[in-house]
Amino acid sequence: MNGLKGWRIDQDPDARPAFPPHVIVQVKALACELPYDKGIPLSRFSTGEIAMEAIQRGIVAQISGSTIWRWLDEDAIKPWQYRSWIFPRDPQFEQKAGRVLDLYQGFWNDLPLGSDEYVISADEKTSIQARSRKHQTLAPREGEGQRVESEYKRSGALNYIAAWDVRRAKLFGRCEAKSGILSFDRLVNDVMSQQPYCSAKQVFWIIDNGSSHRGQPSIKRLQGKWPQIVVVHLPVHASWLNQIEIYFSIIQRKVLTPNDFPSLEAVKERLHKFQEHYEKIAKPFEWKFTREDLSKMLIKLSQQSQDFALAA
Repeated sequence: MNGLKGWRIDQDPDARPAFPPHVIVQVKALACELPYDKGIPLSRFSTGEIAMEAIQRGIVAQISGSTIWRWLDEDAIKPWQYRSWIFPRDPQFEQKAGRVLDLYQGFWNDLPLGSDEYVISADEKTSIQARSRKHQTLAPREGEGQRVESEYKRSGALNYIAAWDVRRAKLFGRCEAKSGILSFDRLVNDVMSQQPYCSAKQVFWIIDNGSSHRGQPSIKRLQGKWPQIVVVHLPVHASWLNQIEIYFSIIQRKVLTPNDFPSLEAVKERLHKFQEHYEKIAKPFEWKFTREDLSKMLIKLSQQSQDFALAA
């Protein structure tokens, strides 16, 4: 605490106290700690909690949360925020992801795709609920957004299974009571039973490792029915490389939020009508993430993994 005696506090009550640089550094270091690693029963720090902890540790005699916020803002440190992330754990992550990125660029095995070759991105959006609100949703008006009753009655759930033609911006989708092999194969049949796919040289299906299309058995099953299909499995934990997920995020924002549907039939109707609407205005997604970006990302993650191992 002796080091605190040298603080200069301006006599002007509106002036900010001047803190020594070493105090600022210690507070920023405190903000970068995980609270529970120090025995503090918190998952994240707020600026107010950082201030209290700094005082209890004797770093400062008095400090406000707003002062700490100002310091952290200078270095873009936000301990009150978090985001989920994962490390690739597929030993063939770069190889598998690279094949998908090549397809998005119009190449397969270093050769350009022909006019009779197509790229389909497919997946399921599961457990879409129909929540019937106990009071009518009110439309926006001057000075207010929509007003949605917080209480609701559950009216069931369904799965929306969809496929996106990457280069033609064409959509296929169906609502199913359950996900699984049968429902996924019905979607594949919707696509492959019509032109130009049924007479195509090759149709590349980019899919994840879900139970309805996982591993070699799914390849054998799909190619047994449609020999022109080339199944391209994503690496584990790489759904973000699947373009259909972009469409699902659009659905979530524009169709399912806020969730106010009187029945599952109303959900189905809205999904199918939006699909028809979107297909009329859709263009191929402008995909910018390349093999080069992938290599840079994996190098960065490898370094982070090594740093964590050393820290542990």
